[in-house]
Amino acid sequence: MPAARVEYIAPWWVVWLHSVPHLGLRLQPVNSTFNPRDESYQESLLFLGLVASVGLALNLIFLAVYLVCLCCCRREDGVQTKQRNSCCVTWTAVVAGLICCAAVGVGFYGNSETNDGVYQLIYSLDNANHTFSGIDALVSGTTQKMQVDLEQHLARLSEIFMARGDYIQTLKLMQQMAGSIVAQLSGLPAWRDVTAELTEVADQTGYVEYYRWLSYLLLFIMDVVICLIACLGLAKRSKCLLASMLCCGVLTLLLSWASLAADTAAAVGTSDFCVAPDTFILNVTQGRISTEVTRYYLYCSQSVSSPFQQALTIFQRSLTTMQIQAAGLLQFAVPLFPTAEKDLLGIQLLLNSSEASLHQLTALLDCRGLHKDYLDALTGICYDGIEGLLYLGLFSLLAALAFSTMICVGPRAWKHFTTRDRDYNDIDDDDPFNPQARRIAAHNPPRGPLHSFCSYSSGLGSQTSLQPPAQTISNAPVSEYMNQAALFGGNPRYENVPLIGRGSPPPTYSPSMRATYLSVADEHLGHYPA
Repeated sequence: MPAARVEYIAPWWVVWLHSVPHLGLRLQPVNSTFNPRDESYQESLLFLGLVASVGLALNLIFLAVYLVCLCCCRREDGVQTKQRNSCCVTWTAVVAGLICCAAVGVGFYGNSETNDGVYQLIYSLDNANHTFSGIDALVSGTTQKMQVDLEQHLARLSEIFMARGDYIQTLKLMQQMAGSIVAQLSGLPAWRDVTAELTEVADQTGYVEYYRWLSYLLLFIMDVVICLIACLGLAKRSKCLLASMLCCGVLTLLLSWASLAADTAAAVGTSDFCVAPDTFILNVTQGRISTEVTRYYLYCSQSVSSPFQQALTIFQRSLTTMQIQAAGLLQFAVPLFPTAEKDLLGIQLLLNSSEASLHQLTALLDCRGLHKDYLDALTGICYDGIEGLLYLGLFSLLAALAFSTMICVGPRAWKHFTTRDRDYNDIDDDDPFNPQARRIAAHNPPRGPLHSFCSYSSGLGSQTSLQPPAQTISNAPVSEYMNQAALFGGNPRYENVPLIGRGSPPPTYSPSMRATYLSVADEHLGHYPA
């Protein structure tokens, strides 16, 4: 007998998603009952996707306003301000990269959960199809035996027992029992149409799920690659990589919001089904399958009797009666009619195989097997499937946040690169204060003897007593000029700064470099008061 039903309880996230307001495109309320064939219900799911598109529009407007403000608010920053901006850009890029990595991790988990739930649904549908196909095969096979094979044996026995009226009466009784069995089998529901529809649903679901899973996998890989490009562009100070990151970041931002729209609509629609799946299935099967049969498989309770019990009982009684009659004829008629033995043995074998088919049919028609498949399908789609969609929605939001941050950081990094290059390009190549010139000089041999720009007396008097001599050519080695560091309090960092005493840098310096060297000159004057 059927066991007590394992109750299906909708999870809290299904109830929460089902409570989301369902509105049409004209903002009129729509019934939230799952009805995918209703145009109003389809519009309510489409409206949820449009809400995500509004989020995309607001995101793009924010980025546009930010970039316009960044371009309009140009000002000359000091050295410390530039350093702070550079540090801010670096740490913001690091945080955006971490958010992107976290989003990809969440997305991988959600994609796997959704895939597991969908394939559990497909597996349950395949099991149900196997059960339905088995029922149809047993019914058709038993009907074939009773209508064709048994009729052939009974027709030959009727010719053999033509002279014996009692044996003919027994054969007619067996024929009536066979007709009763065929009548009961014909009353069972035929599952061929249901099997065909479930097979189509399983195939389409598997096809869509494969490309959905693959699309998200490619999106995850794209996000990781763009993060790597961004990190490499900032580390190498490459404008080309930075521009590539900005273009790909905008594309990924669009894909993230599009995936959020699809996930939201799919999650809400599936939740509407998972809140009351029994009601939807009863409505769909109405007029095609008996409501009693549908309820028997959906609820599978001990209080609900099997709608097939009467048919199976008549089948069992008729089969038992036929077996008794065939055994009697085999015992008493064969000694008188030896030619009837072959047909009687064939009837016995046919009835024995029909009895085995009866036991298999009883097991397949029992509600416990199909009800388990039904619960497994609900668990897969309503628990793992929707949970995975929620994680994918969280991935979309985190990815949108990460790439919005990267798009905001990109122009600042570009401006910082441009300012750095402009500061270096403003300095003469022969200027000893130019870092690029020092790097070039380190790799190239000296072009001539060094010239002394400053000459000092042996005493350390006031700065006014330090007068530079006339320009003369000196062949002294470089070490002679290195020893002049003693004039600056033993601090060697002034040894290659011959223009500090003039009080102003050469006119070839940029404004930022001029401010730096004037501060150094003031510090020098502070050490040596007049």
